Order: sequence, then structure tokens, then C-alpha cells
Amino acid sequence: MENRNNSHIAGVAVEELASLAGTPAYVYDQAIIARQVQRLQRAFSGTPTRFMYACKALPNIAIMRVMKELGTGLDTVSIHEVELGLLAGFQAEEILFTPNMVSFEEIKKAVELGVHINIDSIPMLERFGHAYGSRTPLFIRINPHIMAGGNERISTGHIDSKFGISIHQLRHVERIVASHGISVHGLHMHTGSDILDADVFLRGAELLLESASLFPSLRYLDLGSGFKVAYKEGDITTDIEDLGARITERVKRFNSERALPVEVWFEPGKFLVSEAGTLLVRVTLLKQTTATVFAGVDSGLNHLVRPMMYGSYHHIENVSAPNGTPRIYTVVGNICETDTFGWDRKIAEIKEGHILAIRNAGAYGHSMASNYNSRMRPPEILVAEGHVRLIRRRETVEDLLATQIVEG
Repeated sequence: MENRNNSHIAGVAVEELASLAGTPAYVYDQAIIARQVQRLQRAFSGTPTRFMYACKALPNIAIMRVMKELGTGLDTVSIHEVELGLLAGFQAEEILFTPNMVSFEEIKKAVELGVHINIDSIPMLERFGHAYGSRTPLFIRINPHIMAGGNERISTGHIDSKFGISIHQLRHVERIVASHGISVHGLHMHTGSDILDADVFLRGAELLLESASLFPSLRYLDLGSGFKVAYKEGDITTDIEDLGARITERVKRFNSERALPVEVWFEPGKFLVSEAGTLLVRVTLLKQTTATVFAGVDSGLNHLVRPMMYGSYHHIENVSAPNGTPRIYTVVGNICETDTFGWDRKIAEIKEGHILAIRNAGAYGHSMASNYNSRMRPPEILVAEGHVRLIRRRETVEDLLATQIVEG
């Protein structure tokens, strides 16, 4: 994790950011996003590579536009993300649509919009072939049967996963492709998130490369993502430079033996935006029990569910008084559930009204937020070169009522 002035984000005072939209609020540092994108681009510069931003991590259109300016494509998992991506300025050919368990109507809509489509089941592949034959090229998502990822809920390439077509069913896939004349332009896999070992990607790449001979029109090899970022001091992270060197060397050898070379794709989400995001919350109450001092804040699992859903660690700092005497607190939210952001954390002495910064909240923070307990989702702020911009306003009661039908 990088060093930073605790009371500033991207050089802007936290109090100034809080005054713009109140608390709680998500704040994103555009310079960190750019740093992460450019690091990947450098690491894989030795072979044609495209990075498709996995916008489910943070789907704000302003963030998508930043990614577009930095040269990424877009990875989407719903037709609505596709539509947002087009509104953000991405061209259809820059968008990959990888749905799971959707209706064929959603697939048809994606075909009409002209984006790349990734099919991850045999029944859907058959339906697609019957409807479109050779007219619309596609990707096929393979389940490599590799167990990887930092949590069972974010491991997606194991044998019992709902994602992808089993690597052992490729003979069946080959028959369907041949019978319908389907043009397979890409092979795809995604084994999970928070992957440390480059060998996981290399094992998956080997499986896809071995399968490539079945598809002579193959142009893209999509290895998913899952790069591990640091959530606290001393965390082990994915060695991007080592991975880039090893994947580059292997793909170069593969392409040297092939008439139609493949381009490698990755789908980073968390890696690009996690460290850029901070959730600012204000302390509303200090409550001491027999054994614990609770610092209650004006947020909860409705705004950042990762600690409760995944047991995820997010570093918490007192940015109002960062030099105070460290004391032990358990930081909790205001939701009628056990919504604990951090147990027994050593934090500079907290007083009511202080602002706390919950770090590494850029990925799957606001995107997984809800209106649970009828509380409003927070605003989002983007900071770039000292310029502060509100990119999502705070919700109101009118927003809660906007889709409700009230009789009388």
C-alpha cells in the first residue's frame, strides 16, 4: 500500500471533500487508476494485449470514461452494463459481454448492439448457433477446472462452478460449432479473484492454447483476471511484471507457429480501482461495553458489504486527527444487522464527529451498495490533479419512491 497524507486524498483535504457532498461518500483518486492501468500496459508490452475493464467493480460512467481515455476496453456481465458502456463512449467492438444464466433475449439484444459475445453453456451455444450460424462470431468461456481465488465465493473456475463450459466437453463444443458453422473468435476463462500465483494463469493459458487448434479462426485469448491487490501493510500481491514476462514469452512461441496470431485479453476490475477508492464516514457515537469500544459511523453494510460478505479487511484511519494517541476500536455501522467494518483496530483516538477513511473501497463498494433499511446510497467524488468533481449525487427519499406505486 502506498504512503499518503492521512488527511488528504490526491492532495485534497478530506474536510473539503466531505463538505462537498457530506458523509458517507466514496472518493476516487484518478491518478491511482492511471497508475494501475499503465503498470499493466508496461508489463505486457511484449505481446499484443488488451485490458478490458471489468466495470462490475465500479460502473460509474465517469470512471468508464477515464478507462476509455487510458486505452482499455470494457468487460460487461449484463446487457445494462453494455448499454452504460456505449453511453460512456466505448465502441461496440471494444466491449465484451460475458453473461451467465441470462435469457436468450439478452443475448439477442447484445447481437443487435454489435458487441463481442461470450457464451458459457452448451444449451446457449446451440441456441446461438441455430439463430445466427456463421453470421456472428463469438467467444466461448471454458471452465478449466482450476481452483483459485482468495475466497470460495470468488472462485469461478473449479469443477462445481456455474461458470463456463467444462474443458472436458470440448468435443461436444466442436460438434456444435461444426454443425452450425459457428465462427469462434475467442476463448475465455476466469478462475477467480485475489490470485497470487502466476502459475494459475499459465496453467489456464496452456489449456486454452491446447484448445486453440480446434478453432482456426481464433483471434483472442482471454485469461480473465483476479490480480491480487494489497489491503494492508505486508500483503502479498500478484507479481504483475513476472506474469507479464512469462505470458508474453509463452504467447510469442504460440504465435510463431500460427498463421493467425492471437491477441491476449485480461479483464481487471479490482486491480484498477480498488486502491483508488476511499469511503469517508463520520463517527456518530462512541459506545463502551464490558470489553469493547465501538465507534459507530453513519454508514453500514448497505454501503460497503465486503467485510460482512467476504470477511474482507479494509484499513481504517482517523483522518480528522491522524496524530492522536492510538487506541483500540471496533468500527461498526448503523444498519439493523451486525455490520462490522473492523474488529479491534488500532486507530488514532476517535471522537464523535471525526471522519474515518475506509481504504481500498473502490472495487465492489458502491457497485454492491443497496437501500437496505431504506437508507440512501452515498455520493461518489472523483479527484484528478487537484480538481474535485461530484460524479454521483446523494440519493433522496424521492429516489426511494421513484419506482414505487403509491395508491391514493
